[in-house]
Amino acid sequence: MGSPSITVERWEGLECAVHLDVVLPMYKEIWAEPPYCEGPKEIAEFLDRFAQEIFLPRARLVVARCGDLPVGYAFGYPLPADTGWWKAMEGETTAEFVAETGERTLGIVELAVRAGWRRQGVAARMHTHLLEGLGVERVTLAMRPEPEAAPAHAAYAAWGYRLVGRWRPADDEPVSHIMLLTLPVAAHEGGR
Repeated sequence: MGSPSITVERWEGLECAVHLDVVLPMYKEIWAEPPYCEGPKEIAEFLDRFAQEIFLPRARLVVARCGDLPVGYAFGYPLPADTGWWKAMEGETTAEFVAETGERTLGIVELAVRAGWRRQGVAARMHTHLLEGLGVERVTLAMRPEPEAAPAHAAYAAWGYRLVGRWRPADDEPVSHIMLLTLPVAAHEGGR
């Protein structure tokens, strides 16, 4: 699938904080590109979120490298029972759909690959490594709509994700698509 020279490492909880010096330069590089064009305000917001989210149970960070060069990262955590993830989503949802236990749904809050390493299977490898052994039933993430993020939409569709809703974090921010991947029963029964 990807280059054999790519290695993927994973850390959990507070171990993730130790690797912020590897993630932050990639974050700044990747998310400065169009259509995201993130700057100092978004970088500060990322740092604040990351500092809080590493305390969530089973938070995970994955970093892909080619040799010593970091080429991508992914970060997520199982949504806690009191999550606000589904509350801001537009559209009708059922109580059953939004019910979280801290073990049901992995929320991926970051999945990014540096420009020179895209479309080589790096994101797929990080995605697999992020989910491995968690025992969740499903995975969710938010992303920009098409056509802005057409390559990401194509990748997520190929992995089995489907659009389940939209949300706008704030009036001055763009709409995001909420995507959901339902995992096979064997995947989530074996990880607990």
